[in-house]
Amino acid sequence: MQTAANPWPRASTVAAGDTALETSAPLSPARGRASRVASVDVVRGAIMVLMALDHTRDYFSRLRIQPENLSHGSVALFATRWVTHFCAPGFSFLAGVGIGLSMNRGKPAGAMSRFLVVRGLWLIFLELVATAIGWQFGFQLIPAFVLVLWALGWSMIVMAALVHLPRAVVAAGAIVMIATHNLFDGVTPDSWGAFAPLWYILHVPGFAIPGKLFVAYPLIPWVAVMALGWAFAEVYRWEPTRRRRFLIVTGALVAILFIVVRAINKYGDPSPWTGQRTPALTVASFFNARKYPPSLDFLTMTLGPILVALALTENARGRFAKRISVYGRVPMFYYVVHIYLVHALAVALAFAQSGRLYQLNVVTDPGSIPPWYGVSLPGVYLAWAIVVLAMYPLCRWFAQLKHERDDWWLSYL
Repeated sequence: MQTAANPWPRASTVAAGDTALETSAPLSPARGRASRVASVDVVRGAIMVLMALDHTRDYFSRLRIQPENLSHGSVALFATRWVTHFCAPGFSFLAGVGIGLSMNRGKPAGAMSRFLVVRGLWLIFLELVATAIGWQFGFQLIPAFVLVLWALGWSMIVMAALVHLPRAVVAAGAIVMIATHNLFDGVTPDSWGAFAPLWYILHVPGFAIPGKLFVAYPLIPWVAVMALGWAFAEVYRWEPTRRRRFLIVTGALVAILFIVVRAINKYGDPSPWTGQRTPALTVASFFNARKYPPSLDFLTMTLGPILVALALTENARGRFAKRISVYGRVPMFYYVVHIYLVHALAVALAFAQSGRLYQLNVVTDPGSIPPWYGVSLPGVYLAWAIVVLAMYPLCRWFAQLKHERDDWWLSYL
């Protein structure tokens, strides 16, 4: 609980230390604890599990080609990458949902703004320091390569201002940004002159500060995705049957919009799909939407199914759903720890294959990976399963700690 000696804002119904804010139902008078929205935990948990597949592939695969490179890759490799495309949109959208749910329960906009500013700055710090060390197993923090936590952190800081506006206005603005930002794909940083670094931060991946700061996740349209999630939280005030119907219909329409816009192949993604050497690869090209920054096609392709999944998992109460939800209850803890775990296991594999220790810095120095290192795709999936299973007891322990204690600092871990 927040006290006079604790200057940090504490969001009692907001996630303690997650990438996306925790979504809890109103406080239970019987236990003084917040119950949770099960569907959000399940969907977010599934996202965390898939995310580990992407990072495991980065560290363990002996294939030195980008999965999106269909001229040299395979359908299996592309599919391994494609299923993880739901992660970043899910992080951002569910973060917005969490903010909205907390405010639905009466958290004042002013208190939420203070929390979001501190929370956002904390995520940016983690990106620049904690995860950077985990990716490289070293302390060379410059150049900095900023990824999803960077985008989430700055989006939360922007949301600190947006939560004071009507949700309908924010939703309209978010939809417009998502739908139209590809109109600016042809704008280059050089055309901004002295303000070129700002365009790298906003819309074009690259070195915002030459040799010092590489922005992989420009803020547009990630800010809009979080804002849209905040507006969507309004549906959790509705009667369950009406809410599920709305989520399914809206999700299906968004997915259909992706198919239509992608099929027209004129707008929505800077990389049009093309015929490939096999029908399966042509289908892969159709789904090969641009992630950096996320195009209209990319976001409709991913957000539509996420909305449907939120509806279909509302009544999920089985053993599998409960175990998946454990990961979803502590996503920030999972995210940071799994980076160190994946990297450590990769170092162990390199040692087993060569008898030497390697850092295997796949983010800032892919050339550091020896050409002989790695395993085939089935081996990647085996390593992924090991990572996910190893993370389960750690996440269960930390989730229980958060449930039993109310220390303010748990809101930031």
